[in-house]
Amino acid sequence: MTKVLITRPLPEAVTSQLGGVDLTVRSETLPLTATELRAALSEHDAVLPTLGDAFSAEVFADVPAPRCRILANFGVGYNHIDAAAAKAAGITVTNTPGAVTDATADIAMTLMLMSARRAGEGERFVRSGTWPGWHPTQMLGLHLTGKTVGIVGMGRIGQAIARRCHYGFGMDVAYFSRSEKTLAYPAQQYSDLKQMAGQVDILVAAVPGSAQTYHLIDGPVLDAMRPHGHLINISRGDVVEEAALIAALQDRRIGGAGLDVYEFEPKVPAALRALDNVVLLPHLGTSALEVRIEMGLMAVDNIQAFLAGKTPPNVV
Repeated sequence: MTKVLITRPLPEAVTSQLGGVDLTVRSETLPLTATELRAALSEHDAVLPTLGDAFSAEVFADVPAPRCRILANFGVGYNHIDAAAAKAAGITVTNTPGAVTDATADIAMTLMLMSARRAGEGERFVRSGTWPGWHPTQMLGLHLTGKTVGIVGMGRIGQAIARRCHYGFGMDVAYFSRSEKTLAYPAQQYSDLKQMAGQVDILVAAVPGSAQTYHLIDGPVLDAMRPHGHLINISRGDVVEEAALIAALQDRRIGGAGLDVYEFEPKVPAALRALDNVVLLPHLGTSALEVRIEMGLMAVDNIQAFLAGKTPPNVV
């Protein structure tokens, strides 16, 4: 019988759709270990992995004749899978685009508002029991309406963020992208990231994680930002040079930051956690039940299409 492995617990609405196979749903919530990665390739016909399951070139090299023929990734980002090495091993890789777009854009807006209006800091103030009450100059933040947002990466998620900013908050939109986009609202394209960083009030990282985007937002880009500017990262942690960001926040060279992802996730440096001018979320980008079910069903569709001898809907 066809053997399928799901590497993390998923909603029952997803797992129940994989009938007629020998299904293993791993109960552990942490990524696959080195041993488990190799066993996944050698002992199963299809694997449904997710963030952190590091199917590297070394893993594929250690399993020269894998039983697995498809890695149906749960999530749009798949930089934890060496897609080129998988292809060389004869393994198809798929992902779940579309399902994550609106939920991730919503988290970007959450971080923008929390950072600009100091909501995290304010919530901690109230919980501390030391809040003395309202007064006119208490915890003054940045008014988001009418400001300029600069989006780094104008794919599905970047465009969803831009729509929310433009139509919901009357913001001007700028974007850094390799190609000019046809959009339903005014937006200025930049080919120079540092130049754009110096012109916007909010800088949002919305690019995929890859070798090309590693530390795309580095010290010089942060230095180019306005003193009141806020950085938001909902892409991948290593898109932002974390040490440079910590230094910029410590020195108050930028207004603040809102992060849903981290360079060495799940490790978050003590220096970052100690700052009051950064909002830290535990990778909540797609954390809504409906969204996780939709993602899981897309991954299942990819597996079922492949097992039926068809081309999966979302080959990367």
